[in-house]
Amino acid sequence: MPSSQASPSRPAVRAAGVLFLLAPCWYLFCETIAALGFPGYDYARNYISDLGVPAGGVFEGRTMESRLAEVMNAGFIGEGLLITLAVVALLAADAGRRRRRGALFALLLVHSAGIAVVGLVHGSPENAANGLMLFHGLGAVAAIGAGNAAALVAGTGDALAVGDRPGGVLYRRISTVLGALGFVFAVLLMTHTWLPDGVWERGAVYTIIAWELVTGIVLLRRSAP
Repeated sequence: MPSSQASPSRPAVRAAGVLFLLAPCWYLFCETIAALGFPGYDYARNYISDLGVPAGGVFEGRTMESRLAEVMNAGFIGEGLLITLAVVALLAADAGRRRRRGALFALLLVHSAGIAVVGLVHGSPENAANGLMLFHGLGAVAAIGAGNAAALVAGTGDALAVGDRPGGVLYRRISTVLGALGFVFAVLLMTHTWLPDGVWERGAVYTIIAWELVTGIVLLRRSAP
């Protein structure tokens, strides 16, 4: 008997998987290159977005000297664009499941918009003086909060239709753990607890990066014949 819902399009699911893999790889590549162009950059004490500040100087006790700021900003904006395209691919892949995926897709789009704002509105002394720093902060909160929330949603439901497929249960558990850890790191960042802020910020961001990589692998497996 034919199913009442159309079968997912394998090429579209495969495209989404590739995009989910490309997004974090592009982000990490840009971060690594930008850090090489920032003399004395401290992964523990500097914020990630310090790499995207084009002007030099000292801001909130941190030295700003990113010589490749445009590379980091391309990383922020590119990651958001690739994840947005992945959402579009998933929408095209399985129209029958759009309602079940609504929360996940909305969170991913908020994450994408937030990280793009981080790349467009720099965390610089100039923006702190003219009031634009508010938008940079809101973008960072949206990127980190919605990204980790997306991992939690993927872990607590079956929005990506992994079901009882091999690795499906493991994927949901990994997603839940990563999302929860991301929020723990975010709280530690906001409370400036124990370790330098750069450590907790990277923890809160890298949980999203890890989840995107795992999701890309799962989607590629799902698209296999």
